[in-house]
Amino acid sequence: MTEKHLIWDLPLRIFHWSFALTILACWYTSEQEGDLVDLHMQLGFVSIALILFRILWGIIGPKHARFSQFIPSPKTLINYLHPEKESKPTAGHNPLGALMVVLMIILITLQAVSGLFINDDIFSSGPYYGSIADDLEKVMFFLHHNTFDFMIAAIVLHLCAVIYYWWVKKENLVLPMITGKKSVKQVTPADAIPHSKLILACIIAICCIGFVYWLVVLNAPVVEEFFY
Repeated sequence: MTEKHLIWDLPLRIFHWSFALTILACWYTSEQEGDLVDLHMQLGFVSIALILFRILWGIIGPKHARFSQFIPSPKTLINYLHPEKESKPTAGHNPLGALMVVLMIILITLQAVSGLFINDDIFSSGPYYGSIADDLEKVMFFLHHNTFDFMIAAIVLHLCAVIYYWWVKKENLVLPMITGKKSVKQVTPADAIPHSKLILACIIAICCIGFVYWLVVLNAPVVEEFFY
């Protein structure tokens, strides 16, 4: 049996697939007009909690989850993209994958946060709708209804990259994100992480859920409506 080493911790893997399912569910519920609008809004809250978890995990999580370990410098990115230079295997995210992680975090943050400040004029309103100036609400409306197109483009690009690595470079990027492990052909023992920091992950997850509950329920302003 081929020896393998743990690279992707369990909390990161749970985040990755939960993130993917949440985006898919957000897209589906947004296409159902008023029937699933409440669920769509709740999924937006889940997205905020997931993004917050990923940001914190990118600071204090295991080695390969940390932003400091995988966000590439311009020189690293240029060398990786240079056609005449053979890129070395990376234990964690390669430079392009790292940029995709950052891009998706930014896009989902814009999408989810902007949804807090808008309404659909028919069925529902975000918990902070009416709490900011009209001009800023228009900006939030624009972001919420246009950012998703960029998200779709980024997702398609990501899937194409996965297919390219599997078909051309003969490297399966999906399986390690399920099992968390890579073979000794891909990584060295020094690249491995000892464990997934599950207790720390649970504490962070609880804090993220608590913060989102405070944000959208306890702290949400009561906006008075006047009818004439």
